[in-house]
Amino acid sequence: MSLLAVDLGLKTGLALFSKDGKLQWYRSRNFGTKARLRKAAASVIKEAGTIEVLVIEGGGVMETPWIGEAKRKGIDVLQLHAHAWRKHLLLSRHQRSGPEAKKHADKLARQIIKWSGAKNPTSLRHDAAEAICIGLWGVHEMGWIHEFPFSKMRR
Repeated sequence: MSLLAVDLGLKTGLALFSKDGKLQWYRSRNFGTKARLRKAAASVIKEAGTIEVLVIEGGGVMETPWIGEAKRKGIDVLQLHAHAWRKHLLLSRHQRSGPEAKKHADKLARQIIKWSGAKNPTSLRHDAAEAICIGLWGVHEMGWIHEFPFSKMRR
């Protein structure tokens, strides 16, 4: 069983976590159009394997294909906004602006990658970095890990 975290958008961040709370893989996908996104959501979920929980950040028309496919597959959905995970994982001063929060999410995502033993990125897009952070929040929220492996970002 696993948890798939999705940072919604045409440029979508994806991160898959195992039941032990470790990151298995992460990536960024540029779907380009809403029509391609609708078609791709099902294949991404299928590719991820046996998913117990889908965690999505964001809403609007971008959520529809993900939630619809999750319901068809009997996958639980947690939906949140960025402030929900950021308040648990980032210091207040690192959340004052979107660009500041994204910079610190990148640093945290790199720590999560290292802690999980996942493949180091050659480059890490902000949507993938945020999906990694969303996923860590999700495994904690599900009780798969009982505390975060890092204190809030201090850099």
